[in-house]
Amino acid sequence: MVRAMIQYGSEPDPERYARHLTEYATAVECDAFRHGKAFGSPFDAPAFAYYAEFEWADMDAFKRVARSEAFAASGKDAAEMGVPFTVTFVEVE
Repeated sequence: MVRAMIQYGSEPDPERYARHLTEYATAVECDAFRHGKAFGSPFDAPAFAYYAEFEWADMDAFKRVARSEAFAASGKDAAEMGVPFTVTFVEVE
């Protein structure tokens, strides 16, 4: 399984994020998409404020989608929201 984990430094504007989901994130071919507010950490405040995640069954599926226009457009629109974020790709065994 492969996941793309997106961690936002602050919570995106709810209306703007809803538009991002409708117009871009849902256009990305994936097996699952999740998102939500970070609410805590065992050590102190969470390292990020908001989280989103795409999931694919395997590396081949991820590689196919990672080259797609929809994936690039989703990333571009996320950047245009003006909220700093990081993206990490993880292969889960």
